[in-house]
Amino acid sequence: MSMRTIALLSCLTLALAGCAGSSEEHPPATMHVDLQKYQGTWYEQARLPMFFQRNCEQSEAHYGLRDDGRIDVTNRCREKDGEWNEARGIAEAQQPGKTDKLWVQFDNWFSHIAPGVTKGQYWVLYHDPDYQFALVGHPNREYLWVLSRAPRINGARREQLLEVAKQQGYDTSKLIWRQADPAQP
Repeated sequence: MSMRTIALLSCLTLALAGCAGSSEEHPPATMHVDLQKYQGTWYEQARLPMFFQRNCEQSEAHYGLRDDGRIDVTNRCREKDGEWNEARGIAEAQQPGKTDKLWVQFDNWFSHIAPGVTKGQYWVLYHDPDYQFALVGHPNREYLWVLSRAPRINGARREQLLEVAKQQGYDTSKLIWRQADPAQP
C-alpha cells in the first residue's frame, strides 16, 4: 500500500470520526432502505467539500451484503493524477433493524488502534423507488453525497436531487460535481 493511500485512508477515518458524536436539534430525515436493493455500485455525482476527498475527480462506492447482516464497503477515488485509491470498510445499522442510519468504519491502522472512535455516520436521506438515485449525508449537514447507478445523470434528475437536499437543510451551492472521464467525449 502506498504512502498516499495510507494518508488518504487515515484522513478519511479521522474526518468521519470527528463527526461521529455530532448531533443536531433538527436532524435531516431519512427513509427505510432495502439493503438487498441498495447493494451494488454507486457513482458519486457530487459531494460537499471534504479534506479526505480533496483530490478526487471521480468516486464510486460498492456495497455488498454479508452473511452477518453487515455491509462490505469499497470506496474508490480517481485522483487528479489519474491514480485510483481504494478504501475498504464495513457498515452496520446504528440501531438493529433500522437500515437508514449506518455506522461505517474503514479498515486502516487508526481504526485498529481506536476502533470505537473511528466510526462515521452514514445516513440515507433519499432513494428513488428503483434504487437508481440516492442522497447520503450526515446529521450535522457537513457531508452530502449525490449518488447514482450510472456515471452520469440528466439535468432534470439532478435538479430533483438538489431540491430534496435543500429541503433537508443542505447547502447545495458548495457541491463539487463529478469530472468527466478523460476517455469519454
